[in-house]
Amino acid sequence: MQNTLTRITVFCGSSNGSEKIFTETAFALGQKLADQKIVVVYGGASIGVMGAVADGCLKNNGQVIGIIPKFLSTKEIAHYNLTELITVETMHERKLKMHDLADGFIILPGGIGTLEEFFEILTWAQLGLHKKPIAILNTADYYKDLLEFIQNMVDKGFLKTIHKQLILVSENADDLLEKMRSYEAPDLGKFITEERT
Repeated sequence: MQNTLTRITVFCGSSNGSEKIFTETAFALGQKLADQKIVVVYGGASIGVMGAVADGCLKNNGQVIGIIPKFLSTKEIAHYNLTELITVETMHERKLKMHDLADGFIILPGGIGTLEEFFEILTWAQLGLHKKPIAILNTADYYKDLLEFIQNMVDKGFLKTIHKQLILVSENADDLLEKMRSYEAPDLGKFITEERT
């Protein structure tokens, strides 16, 4: 059975990175999601990789929902040309809203904040709080070292193989979206309720 991808949350950096490929790939992903009538949900900034994915979608007549905490709206330079910009109070509220609106998640290159978003949404999947696909678009092998470290967690007995399998990876957006549509979450049980996170 294919997963319906109506809205995808994209986690990524508010910086451009050191190579043009990071923003170019983000812009192209935004265009592709617009082509496929998939709404982009993201952190609401107009700059960096974040701004690129939003602009790619918007310039291809797609829809983009941004979610940004009040205290970051100036620092990250909120994008005011979105389909919808939702302002929240806290970072946790931002992530929860991005989770609630999404049918799946794509992780693009970013820094500490992007990793924190990725690992939190992955932890929620590990705990059985959601069964949505979590996918890394591994632009220019950006996440190579991280993926090797995650394998090291498995090798050293701190992560089960079944939990590593929660992460979908590809360098190609079409391939990644196909993996997301075909994804079937493993039966991990549910250890914790959403109210306790």
